Amino acid sequence: MPQLNLVVLDMAGTTVADGGLVEDAFTAAARRLGEDPAPMLDHVRATMGESKISVFRHLFGGDEDRARRANTAFEEAYAERVAAGAVTPVPGAADAVRALREAGRAVVLTTGFARVTQDALLDALGWRDLADLALCPADAGGRGRPHPDLVLTALLRTGATDDVRRVAVAGDTAYDMLSGVRAGAGVVAGVLTGAHDRDRLTGGGATHVLESVAHLPALLADVERRAAGEHR
Repeated sequence: MPQLNLVVLDMAGTTVADGGLVEDAFTAAARRLGEDPAPMLDHVRATMGESKISVFRHLFGGDEDRARRANTAFEEAYAERVAAGAVTPVPGAADAVRALREAGRAVVLTTGFARVTQDALLDALGWRDLADLALCPADAGGRGRPHPDLVLTALLRTGATDDVRRVAVAGDTAYDMLSGVRAGAGVVAGVLTGAHDRDRLTGGGATHVLESVAHLPALLADVERRAAGEHR
């Protein structure tokens, strides 16, 4: 395997511990629109990692106006909770990003949230300068996970490599894994700090499953060492 020059990391559940805020904000948003959130929560849980506007489009049967109003209400509810201090970094996440960059790897933070919510998260955590780049679905033509667009946009925008096999993707949902697989990433690592368990992550195509993103720098170094040894 070639050197892994680009690392694409999910935010909520992977680098950011939000303590169930996605479900909480969804519930608040549904109630603001006069909807009963209970019948919808199973779909919300199953599609963790997907672009939120896509989730609302499905829930409201393609009614674009209702989906957009619901998405706006969700983003507002989530931002309110972020501003109230309800999010914290996954332990070791910031150090892992620094270690990855010190090893010469470009790091991109990605999310299924809108830009305004991603910015609120970065500001709340003091992470504006932590990674090389931060991307949301709007930066990738509007398509979030499980499409490969965010990963491929990260490759194009950073110019870190010209080979998708030199990309590593890490996330906490099966959709993160599927996005990495579809992009052709050399490493697709699931982490157990968020929405989905080991079976869901491997079912989504994870090449590795880690207890936390804190272990990612060591994993990538080990993958490269093993590959170098096999080619001697």
